[in-house]
Amino acid sequence: MFAAAAAEGSLGTDLIVLGTLLIVAYIFGRLGKLIGLPAIPIYMIVGFLASPHNGWFPLNFESSYIELIAVFGLILLLFNLGLEFDQDEFFGNAGKLLISGGSYLVLLMGAGLIFGFVLGWGTPEALIVAGIIGTSSSAIVTKLLIELNRLANRETPMILGVTVVQDIFLAVYLAIVSVVLSGESDPWLVVGKLAIAFTFLVVMFSIARWGGAYVSRLFRTKDDELFTILFFGLAVLFGGLGEVLGVSDAIGAFLIGLVLGATRYSAKIEHVAVPLRDVFGAFFFLNFGLTLDPSQFPLVIWPVVFAVILTLVLNVVAGQFMARLYGFSTQAGINAAAILMNRGEFALILAILALTAGLDERLQPFAGLYVLVMSVMGPLLASNSERIGASVLRTKKVPVKPRVRNPMLDEQIALVEAVTSDADTARVVDRIVEQAGNEHPADRTKRDDDF
Repeated sequence: MFAAAAAEGSLGTDLIVLGTLLIVAYIFGRLGKLIGLPAIPIYMIVGFLASPHNGWFPLNFESSYIELIAVFGLILLLFNLGLEFDQDEFFGNAGKLLISGGSYLVLLMGAGLIFGFVLGWGTPEALIVAGIIGTSSSAIVTKLLIELNRLANRETPMILGVTVVQDIFLAVYLAIVSVVLSGESDPWLVVGKLAIAFTFLVVMFSIARWGGAYVSRLFRTKDDELFTILFFGLAVLFGGLGEVLGVSDAIGAFLIGLVLGATRYSAKIEHVAVPLRDVFGAFFFLNFGLTLDPSQFPLVIWPVVFAVILTLVLNVVAGQFMARLYGFSTQAGINAAAILMNRGEFALILAILALTAGLDERLQPFAGLYVLVMSVMGPLLASNSERIGASVLRTKKVPVKPRVRNPMLDEQIALVEAVTSDADTARVVDRIVEQAGNEHPADRTKRDDDF
């Protein structure tokens, strides 16, 4: 009885501490918004402050308490990444996208691999360092484009194209890294694991490309609760399947997200999945911050400094190359370089993989400190890239005349928003869309058949 009471008391205390940490994250997040910081470094900083390794914060918290929730966060982060993957954009402009995105990856990953070997931590460690330095954070990049009102910029399709190529590359890269880190010495076992991993990738990509209409039949339910349980269950199931097959849980979740993104219910899934991603994702970054040990930072401070400088210089070079490839201005190249400089969730995924595989212990503080610096510096550079470009190029920004609004149009927009904000109306619209999807195949539009 007393043990149960003690356990209940401990649980209550832990819940109080966790709730306090989330509220602190909210307060810091509001302050960070004032200078344009995304949420990722905020969550990591709060976790780091509460880490039992430093004792700087009166509320110590063990990362093991929220490990499973953090795994859900990782799964939903990659699930949403696959869900938002634009297949039409990729296959419609595959040639140019592969050249621009491929050149970015070759330049950054190649330099990262050389830098990893120079560090002398080992060959598997060099492969991890290359991935940490060579890939941008799709989540931060997309969010910055929206918040900085740059979706209409000429260079934005080029930037999003690079992230699309990176997403595909990450699936292949993680499959290779997972096999390399498995510790297998028998070459035939290594080949067999790689064959299984790549078969899984090919099958899932094929279903996403040509099987969307068949997968859509799974989601024919009017019950929102069951709808949410189904796609969340699929994300967790394929995350586990990816882990078993050797491509990591992150890529398993990404691939099922890719498949569901090809269905006619992708918008409805995204509407529910994004809030879940934000909540569980906060636990993922908070948990990583909790595992950081400040006593290890002096061991990696200079490698992080050189990695940041290397990333900055190579992003400028890659940005200008891609701008020339697309026929854009130097300023567009500066904008692209500043936004693509952001690093985040994928670098942390690699650090966790390295820790699980028993690689050099310095990789985790290296990745944590590097992501903290880049995720703070990146948004600041991105929000000021036009000012930086004007200063470097000695150009003046042309003032944009305010567009005259039609008062009748404003009134119509307000009326539409008022009508569609009603929950019952939204349900009616969803029901009409679902019924349209259940019509006889002969009555479907060409767009439906394209799935």
